[in-house]
Amino acid sequence: MLGATGVATMAVDLPVARWVERGACPDWIEKLATQGETFGHGLGIILIVLIIGVLDPGHRAAIPRILAASLGSGLAANVLKLLVARVRPHHFDLGGDALDSFAGWLPMLTNASWQQGFPSSHMATAAGLAIVLANFFPRGRWLFPGLAALAGLQRVLELAHFPSDVLWGAAVGCIFAPLCVYGGRMSQAFDALERGLLARSAGDDQSSRPSAPQRTTSPRDDMPHAA
Repeated sequence: MLGATGVATMAVDLPVARWVERGACPDWIEKLATQGETFGHGLGIILIVLIIGVLDPGHRAAIPRILAASLGSGLAANVLKLLVARVRPHHFDLGGDALDSFAGWLPMLTNASWQQGFPSSHMATAAGLAIVLANFFPRGRWLFPGLAALAGLQRVLELAHFPSDVLWGAAVGCIFAPLCVYGGRMSQAFDALERGLLARSAGDDQSSRPSAPQRTTSPRDDMPHAA
């Protein structure tokens, strides 16, 4: 659905980019979206897992899965950049046609950063992070997608991506992250890893607990008392 919506959104890619270029977006929306970039950035994800590790010991074992689902989604989007070249809005003639922004097939490593607009790896990362966090923290199942949407909005307002690139990036995250969460060999591998980490943590807790003081008795203590 996201992929198909991205295709349809190409019709408004250029009008939205021109609207942003004119500075028509309210300042408060830009400031809010700027904060949302953290949710789709590698350093932001490192900070999130550090917070989980410090404040929520019960979910420390889930950190490898969280990193894989989020950063893996971003990596999958970067692989697609090697297959299709698309000029970013800040380097494209916004008076042209949206299809003209696609600069060629299979550029591999020859295209520059400004030709790597398809798809948004920030949005793919944010979508993957939202999915895996919602799995472990169900109360945030509405919060995390909202934060991911802010990350995508920031990429559009920075003219780093067209809206369609953001939707395609979200599609990548929604395809890759569930492989780490909802069954399949990759998810099963993380299940086994988490069981091992939890068992090891439980064993460490047991060994670190102080043993109960032993009562020492003397032969006199065991002798029956005379009436």
